Parts: sequence; structure tokens; C-alpha cells
Amino acid sequence: MTAPGPLTPMSPPGSRAPGSPDAGRSVAGRMLAVLDAFDASHRSLSLTALARRAGLPLATAHRLVASLTRWGALERDATGAYHIGLRLWEVATLSPRGVGVREAALPFMEDLYEATHENVQLAVRDGLEVVYVELISGHSAVQVRTRVGSRWPLHATGVGLVLLAYGPPRLYERVCARPLRRYTDLTIQDPHRLRAALAEVRRTGIAVSDRQITMDGLSIAAPVRGPRGEVVASLSVVVPAAEGRAPGLVPAVRVAAHGISRTLAGALGQEPVAEASGR
Repeated sequence: MTAPGPLTPMSPPGSRAPGSPDAGRSVAGRMLAVLDAFDASHRSLSLTALARRAGLPLATAHRLVASLTRWGALERDATGAYHIGLRLWEVATLSPRGVGVREAALPFMEDLYEATHENVQLAVRDGLEVVYVELISGHSAVQVRTRVGSRWPLHATGVGLVLLAYGPPRLYERVCARPLRRYTDLTIQDPHRLRAALAEVRRTGIAVSDRQITMDGLSIAAPVRGPRGEVVASLSVVVPAAEGRAPGLVPAVRVAAHGISRTLAGALGQEPVAEASGR
């Protein structure tokens, strides 16, 4: 499964504009701009490249990078280039929306993988995008470009359709306020079609994204609910579109997602709230 790269995370205004003026930004904003200079295509950066991508003078970037390196947010390799440090990973593990859900989901994801030997993915919503927090894949599974931490649009992915369907009432309007990005000829770009697709997700509790990202992949996704019945994540399995396996995999995805929901509820000594057809 091949696809264009994932969407670039939203950045502070001007944080990636080479030569943008630095005046008016706080020290915290400048530090965040340095960290935001890294992405999937820029995992290792020289000091000069960091300064340029962060929109900072070289002297300012040097001072901030030194502080971030001492704290462990950045690490410097033998070539002198910088990359994200393990200290940030340690902090990220404290996020209940990411790692907490991941820990509850992993046993069920492993079971789903053993039953299907296909790509199994877990994602949460961040603004108008989905963020993948776990992925299990095999050598024989259809190739995907998804990775842990990557972002994709809500309207074109199976997990995104679930999170959009059960999101806040105004989320749909926010998504449709800008053009819906096209990946293939089958990507939903019409807001009316998207509204109908979301109504079907709420009716069935399952989202199917058929060749919307690439022409060889199809994903089946189901909601993962928190103790109060709110959708906190989405679980999906990605299979070759040509095999026609989607109907047979729906029960397995649904059962795995429900198992994760029960685990999240059990962590607080509660029973999961029954799934409702509407928001």
C-alpha cells in the first residue's frame, strides 16, 4: 500500500518559514518551534537547518538547542546533527489519551493481528487529524505508510471517519470549512457524501474506508469508548482491497474494540456505556 506522506502537524505561525521574523515570540514559543522543526521527513537536522526551519536567528537557535540538549529533549550524534531525545518519549508516555489507551488496547490488537495477519492500527483524534498511537503489521500484510505518531485526515481514513462521526457536533463543519484533501479518485471530497458516510458509521458502528488513501488498501474501523461512553480512540484493520475480506472481518474488529472499551472501563471499576447510534 503506497500513499502520499501524512499531513504535516499544525505548527505555530511562522515556525517553519525560513527567515521569518523572530520578534514577538516567547522563549517557550521559540523552544516549541525548535522541536516542531522535526517531522517524518526531517528526523535529523544540523543546527543551521534547525534554525532555518524554526524561523530563528542562528545564535538564538544555538542557545535554545543547547538548553534542550542538556535537558534531554534533543540529542546530538557523532556527525553533529540533532534528533529528538528519549526524554521527550518519557514525557509522552504520561499522556492518558495516547499511551494509556495503547496499553489497554495492545493485547486485543495482538489477538486481532493473530486472527487476520493484517495491519492493525489504533488512533486518537487531535484537532482535525488522527494520530496513530500503535501499529502492528506483518511481512505479508498490505504495505502501509502509517507509523506511530503519523497524522492523517479525518475524512479519508477508517479510523478518522469513526472519530469524526462520534466527535463534537461542530467538528464536521470545521472539517468541511476547508477543501477535503484528495488522495485517490475514490476519496470523499463532497461534504454531502461525507455527511452520509458519517451517518452510516453511526448507524452500524463501523467505518469502511475503501481505497480512499491508496487504490490497494481498505480499512475497517470501530470506535473505542471510555467509561462514560465517549469515543476516545478508533481501532482498524487494513486489508488488500481486491480480496473482498471486509464483511468477514467486521465482527473481529467490533469484538476487539469492545474488549478495549471494557478494559478502559474496568480500570475505573465501571461497566462500559452501551453504544448509541447517534452522537
